[in-house]
Amino acid sequence: MVSNKPVIIGYDAISPLGIDLDDQWRRALAGDSGIGPLSRFPLSPDFPVRIAGQVPAIDHLSYPFLSARHQASWSSPIFKYGMLSVARALERSGLEITPTLAPRVAVTYSSAIGGLDAVLKADRRLQAEHKLPHPYTNPNACINMVGGKIAIQTGAQGPIVSTITACATGLTSMLMGAMLLAQGKADVVICGAVDFALVEPIVAGFYTMNGVFIPKEGEAEGAPQAASRPFSANRRGFILSEGAGAVILTSQAFARSHGLPFTTELAGWGMTSDAHHFVAPHLATIRQCMANAILDAGITPVDIAAVNAHAASTRVGDQVEYDALKAVFGPRIPPVTANKSLIGHAMGASSVIESILAIKAMEEEMLPPTINYSPDPDIEIDCVAATKRPLTQEHILKNSFGFGGCNSCAVFKRVT
Repeated sequence: MVSNKPVIIGYDAISPLGIDLDDQWRRALAGDSGIGPLSRFPLSPDFPVRIAGQVPAIDHLSYPFLSARHQASWSSPIFKYGMLSVARALERSGLEITPTLAPRVAVTYSSAIGGLDAVLKADRRLQAEHKLPHPYTNPNACINMVGGKIAIQTGAQGPIVSTITACATGLTSMLMGAMLLAQGKADVVICGAVDFALVEPIVAGFYTMNGVFIPKEGEAEGAPQAASRPFSANRRGFILSEGAGAVILTSQAFARSHGLPFTTELAGWGMTSDAHHFVAPHLATIRQCMANAILDAGITPVDIAAVNAHAASTRVGDQVEYDALKAVFGPRIPPVTANKSLIGHAMGASSVIESILAIKAMEEEMLPPTINYSPDPDIEIDCVAATKRPLTQEHILKNSFGFGGCNSCAVFKRVT
């Protein structure tokens, strides 16, 4: 019997670990860090944030949207990086979006931050030079334009919607795609997210709200690579980073009828709202989100082989996620990986990049390590520390939580 659950036929990611997915995966397994000095804008001596996760340049690649002419209009990096992730995910899938198929291809690809860098640049130009904004300034800043440009790029003519749930945006995009497939509104959905939040006021704003990494008073800053410390006793906040990821979803029936191979099923999912606090996570609704995803997959907690955690390295957030895991799994929490230790926090793109790393982990039966881990006595967890670990995984749980109390959890299943 063919399952009616959606499957993933293609994916691609760009992160501080690199622009080639196979290379990123190799570096993740080796425990390499993508965190380094912040250089996206000039730093004044007193600017409080000095490190970040920055992605490499892609302008040397051969794609139409990387031309100088295209980038002159679409200057925010969210467009070229988002479009690259989609182009390569489609290449990996082997799917051709023909004129016949196009009306049945949906787009839920989105961004949490969008192109605010274009607005900031225009405002500074207006104030300093008294010159009006570039005609493409507002389109660059329009968050739904990311999906619009991807639709133009691919020819997709089905439903298009921008799913914005802060740091959970990438995963939520996939869950919205699953809804469209289940309702028969599309046969294929282009999902994912892109964020480039290393913009001066945004970075400084995360500092003033005590979100990003702040060295302990009186201690040396240390190496940037050692700053992201999920679940650790000495965690000091997240490392702001950037990146993009794309996932192509379809039904199993469509994939099989079109000869499109797949290894992963989106077996179950849950979404909840904390209805509690604008940034502080809420135990009850996070626990419920995890439980709903497992129930929707038709399995029990004991069937989950591993957890790919949200784990942003914040004092409160990591503790609440652990407490929720304990409430769902009891004393036998599965092994947990925290990819943000390697790549930092890419805002809305983080959850789709991490989902792709989780899929790679299932395919290759290998969990990447959580680096910089120092056990917290209040968090009794098997954090796959120090080095990679062989592990056969039929089901894994992916957690993602965003500002505003937006929670998304998914169960991915290995299909053989």
